Amino acid sequence: MKPHITILTLGVADLERAVAFYRDGLGLQTRGIIGTEFENGAVAFFNLQSGLKLALWPRASLAADTGLAPGQPCATEFSIGHNVGSQAEVDAMMAQAKAAGATITKPAQTTFYGGYAGYFQDPDGHVWEIAFNPGLDSLG
Repeated sequence: MKPHITILTLGVADLERAVAFYRDGLGLQTRGIIGTEFENGAVAFFNLQSGLKLALWPRASLAADTGLAPGQPCATEFSIGHNVGSQAEVDAMMAQAKAAGATITKPAQTTFYGGYAGYFQDPDGHVWEIAFNPGLDSLG
């Protein structure tokens, strides 16, 4: 298998609040909420890079679509990493996230691997790592 990931979907408690956080707070571009005419269809997409999209979908809709019972969210099962070009960019992104309503769980600091990173949670508890990792290109 050659995975080609095209969509990362986050289950959210309040779709409008989540869209506002990512669009207005973090500055990601979206057409807004679409699919409201369908049962469990309301969703918002954000273009990230190279065809990768971030989707926000109500947790109840995600549960209905997968056939799984809704469960309790657990922040430590999944994180999204956003690598930037400098320590200053890490600090700026962390400040932007905090101003948008994110909870800083670990302030940006020097890492054991020689980089610089911090963590925040969006209003639904999803974990984001903002990192400057000068050795990332050599890992793959």
